Amino acid sequence: MEKNNETLHVLRHSASHIMAQAVQSLFPHAKLAIGPATDSGFYYDFDLDEHTFTQEDLVKIEEKMKEILKQNLSFEKVSVEDVDAQINEFKSQGEIYKAELLEEHRNDAPTLYLTKDKDGNVLFNDLCAGPHVPNTSYIKGNAIKLLKIAGAYWRGNEKNKMLQRIYATAFWNKEDLENYLHVLEEAEKRDHRKLGTQLDLFSVREEIGGGLVLWHPNLATVREEIENYWRAEHRKRGYVIVNTPQIAKSKLWELSGHIDHYRENMFFIQKENEDDEQYIVKPMNCPFHILIYQANRHSYRSLPLRMAELGTVYRKEKSGALSGLTRVQGFTQDDAHIFCTPEQLVDEINGIIDFVADTMDIFKMSFEVELSTRPESYVGKLENWELAEAGLKEAMDRRGMKYDINEGDGAFYGPKIDFKVKDAIGRTWQCATIQLDFNLPERFDIKYQDKDGQLKTPVMLHRVIFGSMERFHGILIEHFAGAFPTWLAPTQVSVVPISNEKHADFAEKVYKKLRDNGIRALLDDRSESMNYRIRENLQDKKVPYVVVVGDKEQESNSVAVRQRGVGQIGTKSVDEFVEMILDEIKTRKC
Repeated sequence: MEKNNETLHVLRHSASHIMAQAVQSLFPHAKLAIGPATDSGFYYDFDLDEHTFTQEDLVKIEEKMKEILKQNLSFEKVSVEDVDAQINEFKSQGEIYKAELLEEHRNDAPTLYLTKDKDGNVLFNDLCAGPHVPNTSYIKGNAIKLLKIAGAYWRGNEKNKMLQRIYATAFWNKEDLENYLHVLEEAEKRDHRKLGTQLDLFSVREEIGGGLVLWHPNLATVREEIENYWRAEHRKRGYVIVNTPQIAKSKLWELSGHIDHYRENMFFIQKENEDDEQYIVKPMNCPFHILIYQANRHSYRSLPLRMAELGTVYRKEKSGALSGLTRVQGFTQDDAHIFCTPEQLVDEINGIIDFVADTMDIFKMSFEVELSTRPESYVGKLENWELAEAGLKEAMDRRGMKYDINEGDGAFYGPKIDFKVKDAIGRTWQCATIQLDFNLPERFDIKYQDKDGQLKTPVMLHRVIFGSMERFHGILIEHFAGAFPTWLAPTQVSVVPISNEKHADFAEKVYKKLRDNGIRALLDDRSESMNYRIRENLQDKKVPYVVVVGDKEQESNSVAVRQRGVGQIGTKSVDEFVEMILDEIKTRKC
């Protein structure tokens, strides 16, 4: 069997069966639910009425899996010929979840997968469509790892019973597993939720509500720098910047189609009486931008019109899905909408791709690209969808860009290009998106006058570069492990006098010189030891530079410079050091 990503998925699916077999061997009354492979491993859901899994149980299950693997069992696929008989058998075994699944898929040619020993004895069976590896010799005991336990509602429905889920992973060899576990360990260190508390970056308070973020001064400073870049770069690339309201009448969202296709994710403002008009908290910026377009007449000469906004929106999420900055209910999109002629479409898409590439290069992030096509539940004309998908493909093909196609995962109003950026430890994150929309321009009946004098409907592009400010800052915290580069760092330089009595005045002078030049500086004249202050600033607070001043520095108008992650880098004159920091800020050195 060729060892690639596709067959690794098969390997992990097979490992999930072995884990289920091991669990039922150790806990005979465990009922099986589902156990699929995932992009990073596999899991299995179990119903154990009288027992809650512990970390000690995971060790025992993993050892039992290794015992089973040594038996060199084979996987055999068997068609379910008599569905009703098999359902009854599942029920008699207490496998109520398998019985439910089989009933649901009775017309889909259901199959079982059996694990057999060398004598042909069936040791385990599972309702499964496969595929699987031929036998357990493909699964190496030293290349599997059970990771954690979590709760999971049956079928993902909170009205159903809570099951116990075991997450695990498997690789072709021990080295790949160890590399993956190293990434997990590194990810744990970089967790933006932990660093958010450690570095005083943000908080989410129960008094406000889940997924609604308080930006503390430190992270607000990082955001300010990124917003400054965002505004300047948009103006340079020919965008106009707008601002729109936080609420609107439900009529707007009926016209846009969001009421029909997005209702469950929208916040409705309670009406005081039946005569009041219904208002909805803004889940999207696009309808507002269309109304701004409508406020003026447009000809082909005035297009493309590129309209951008840092627009805060609110979308309802289940509480269990919320996570730090990366999954929230209120967030600010770096949103833009481009109105153009069909002839301008490909150039505009390529302009956005350039914008994404230039921006991610600043943060030293590469990216992968995915094209998502028409979903089953779509609006608009089929021919427009086909034109839209062709336009996105042409833009990427023209520049020789590699991309994957994600069939049927487009938005309900148009296909999209998703950019998945890769962080410092190789994880991918969804950020930038380009969505092509023929639907909303038609629903709002917006027009432009073509060179032949005819009124025509413009093409509309939805576009974000960062995605949302909340999510992108969560990614940045983990990408840099909280150690922001100088241009982004909340405190760029800490000034530490060796003796507060002897060097306080000179330290104050250096501090003011830095601040007067726009450098975010801190004068650390606390009573703690010099070494403690240096260590805390560089290691705990992750300040990029600490400058120490004593007798020698005071006499020569200089500073002894220590750089985060490097250590002492020598003594520089105050003017020379200021120039060095300003250059790092100007060039956005990372």
